Amino acid sequence: MKIVSTNVYVGPNLYAHFPVIRHVINLGVLEQYPSVSLGQDFINGLTDALPGLTEHGCSYREAGGFIRRLSEDEGTWMGHIWEHVILELQCMAGSDVSFGKTRSTGVEAEYNMIFEYHQRDVGLEAAQLGRNLLISLLPQDVQNQVEHKLPEDFDFAVELEDFIKFTQRKEFGPSTGSLVHAAEQRNIPWIRLNNYSLVQFGHGKYQQRIQATITSETKHIAVEISCDKEDTHTLLGDLGLPVPKQILTYSEHSAIRAARRIGFPVVLKPLNANHGRGVSINLNSDEEVSAAFEHAREYGTGRSVLVESFLTGLDHRMLVVDNKLVAVAKRVPGHVVGDGKHTISELVDIVNLDPKRGVGHEKVLTKLELDRQAQTLMEEAELDENSVLEKDRIFYLRSTANLSTGGTAIDMTDVVHPDNKAMAERAVMAVGLDVGGVDFLTDDITQSYKDIGGGIVEVNAAPGFRMHVAPSEGKPRDVAGKVMDMLFKPGEPTTIPIAGITGTNGKTTTSRMLSHILKTAGNVVGMTSTDGVYIDGNLSVKGDMTGPVSSNIVLRDPLVDIAVLETARGGILRAGLGYRHNDVAAVLNVQEDHLGLKGIDTVAQLAEIKRIVVEVTKGTAVLNADDPECLKMADHTKAEHICYVTINSGHGLVREHIRAGGKAVVLEKGINGDMITIFDNGSHIPLLWTHLIPATLEGKAIHNVQNAMFAAALAFGLNKSLEDIRHGLRTFNTTFFQAPGRMNVYDEHDFRVILDYAHNPDGVRLMSDLASKLEIKGKRIVVLAGPGDRRDQDIENIALAAAGKFDLYLCKADDNRRGRGVTEVPDILSSSLKSAGIREEQIFIIPDEVEAIEKSLQLADRDDLVMVFGDNITRSWKQIINFNSDKPVSENEQTPVQTVVSMLDTNEPDPFVLEQGLKIVQDSRGVRVVNEEIEEDSD
Repeated sequence: MKIVSTNVYVGPNLYAHFPVIRHVINLGVLEQYPSVSLGQDFINGLTDALPGLTEHGCSYREAGGFIRRLSEDEGTWMGHIWEHVILELQCMAGSDVSFGKTRSTGVEAEYNMIFEYHQRDVGLEAAQLGRNLLISLLPQDVQNQVEHKLPEDFDFAVELEDFIKFTQRKEFGPSTGSLVHAAEQRNIPWIRLNNYSLVQFGHGKYQQRIQATITSETKHIAVEISCDKEDTHTLLGDLGLPVPKQILTYSEHSAIRAARRIGFPVVLKPLNANHGRGVSINLNSDEEVSAAFEHAREYGTGRSVLVESFLTGLDHRMLVVDNKLVAVAKRVPGHVVGDGKHTISELVDIVNLDPKRGVGHEKVLTKLELDRQAQTLMEEAELDENSVLEKDRIFYLRSTANLSTGGTAIDMTDVVHPDNKAMAERAVMAVGLDVGGVDFLTDDITQSYKDIGGGIVEVNAAPGFRMHVAPSEGKPRDVAGKVMDMLFKPGEPTTIPIAGITGTNGKTTTSRMLSHILKTAGNVVGMTSTDGVYIDGNLSVKGDMTGPVSSNIVLRDPLVDIAVLETARGGILRAGLGYRHNDVAAVLNVQEDHLGLKGIDTVAQLAEIKRIVVEVTKGTAVLNADDPECLKMADHTKAEHICYVTINSGHGLVREHIRAGGKAVVLEKGINGDMITIFDNGSHIPLLWTHLIPATLEGKAIHNVQNAMFAAALAFGLNKSLEDIRHGLRTFNTTFFQAPGRMNVYDEHDFRVILDYAHNPDGVRLMSDLASKLEIKGKRIVVLAGPGDRRDQDIENIALAAAGKFDLYLCKADDNRRGRGVTEVPDILSSSLKSAGIREEQIFIIPDEVEAIEKSLQLADRDDLVMVFGDNITRSWKQIINFNSDKPVSENEQTPVQTVVSMLDTNEPDPFVLEQGLKIVQDSRGVRVVNEEIEEDSD
């Protein structure tokens, strides 16, 4: 029973479109022990420990199905049992999960065990506890053979209670959980921002936040007022609202004097506390006040203690959201009812058998406890836990009616008197809360406080919702939904548009093209790519940022109004997508790359991973009609529209799709060149000649023509105007600063240099084809490499993709050899080139990237082309632009440096240099033009 590896998927993934955990497990010796071989005692012990397993349907799709699987035919294997135990443990702790599956990996005794989770730590802990439980139930002879040993003091009942408490510390509480549920019902995305109750609803600029039931709109001053019970009391009293008499005290002596002044009975409470902590009620003597003062001090955050007149009546919580009363609950303190037979202790145990009661916030009700407060109340009544209460006698174990201490709640929303309703609304408005709870004591909530009396004892910020969403009696109220409706008014946006982009090649360029179109159209774009995270065009986080963490950076940014998320295979395999749905998505292509890594061995498997991006698309799924694997994805998306992209204007399937009113972006041949054309619901829309797009090098770079077509399709799916799309494409180029490592062209030497990050056979083929199309008078030189973690055949195919397209081949390695020897990759490239007919004298093996690039530049003559497939892109670009040739230059074609040297020799500086206050310096750093005022080098 060994966990070999673990993946925690935070979003849509290969196994489900919601968060799951995957454990690769090895059963070891237990592979030889299916459930039927373990005996009925094992099955009985399992159902005794986890009674809820009897409700699991499993493959029978009905309650009891899983138990049948355990004992019928050959039974089932331990990995499958473990999966069900993990799910049930989470459910027992309050997490409603049900999805799981366990399948063999193909290795003996090894399985992929997949199970749903709500909170990652809870799911992982459930797996550990589930393993220990199963091992503890095994027959002793089998248990002795298992590698994983139980803790010596393992007690499942104790461990289960600890696990439930652990879950409550990690999972959302009932109030936050109800808000998350209400958001999901309204298709509002949410992101948990910490390990507690801070949650973001919506994305980007439209986001709202809550912490517990404090919202983004809750005023800080209102919270401060509500937390200060004296301020609240004064504020409400000045408005003529019903409040008890109250005096703030700082010592035991002053509290006794205040109680005498107000008149017994009185209530003592801390100035700042919640959940009824430190509150003592119905105090009738100096001695009781003295003891209650110390008790209040224990729970308060300061020295102040309030003394109030004791109001009789039933405790009601009145919840006001957005200045409207939305729910009322009558709260009854935790109690037992005598039957003339059982002791108080036994009655508590009987009450706690109610399946609705659990530990803390695990269930809708909390278990009763015979703690200090209960002991005090029993002593006052001259009872103890062994006392037998007479039939129908109610004995309260709490002086306050909080659910968290075992109280119950009865919904009274539909019968509250209008005067009481107006009173509660005025009280919360007076304090200034958008969500507030009024604690109101009255004998009958159905009658006006003006007639029968009653009073407000507190107004609470961050009121709990549990009593309203799951009352002990009466109708549940969707109070969380009222909060969502307040935060996101009907018709207002709740989230920003999301564009997801994946594929083997072209992802980053397409992401940058689309981002440029959107930015020039006036949007604040958040973009993730292999270069980093960009917010409104500014680099925020540098590095390969194509996974769920980077997606969350964009979706959490309050400036962003549209997201362009490049999504790579690695991030999906490791942790899934970083979002639940996107509005538009594109799969550009699926080619051989990264095969043989992380269990992905075929192009079909790779396509299944990349397909996830369009599986969760709501609006438009953009697919490459020229790629068979992309075409198949049309059957797996529920997007409202499918838009095909093709460079083949005679594509039969696309033609039929267009005739049926579908969307497509097609490259059409024309007398003036190639035209990118949009088809939409029967309309034929010429968009732009490809030679007018700078990134295509006058239409010769067909891969960037395709990238532009995908960017246009995505922008069109995001409802951008044709003029915005045209303008964006016409102003996007592939300079190093706009698209580093993506066909960066440098023409400032006597020869042309192109730097590109292509690192797989298809990418190298596309760039090599481009090199063949360019009109080059001289020779073509390539600096070639392949990632060390690819298969030998992939590296060989990289060489074959370039073979015959260049005159000279410089074979290098990446900086990170990824487990390969120093010259291993260059040697494979060289050998493959030779097998393709490239002569040995055309091939150079230079493992170091810097040395290989330097050599390629030295070999270049006037009108040559140097194609560099770089690894460290920034360093390579600097090396290219800073290269200085030692070759002789004719008199009429001096370099800028030689011009400066000539000026030094003749003492005749250029007039521009004099006019700008510059001077020419020659020192150990070489020849420089320097600004004398600021002593900085000039460009």
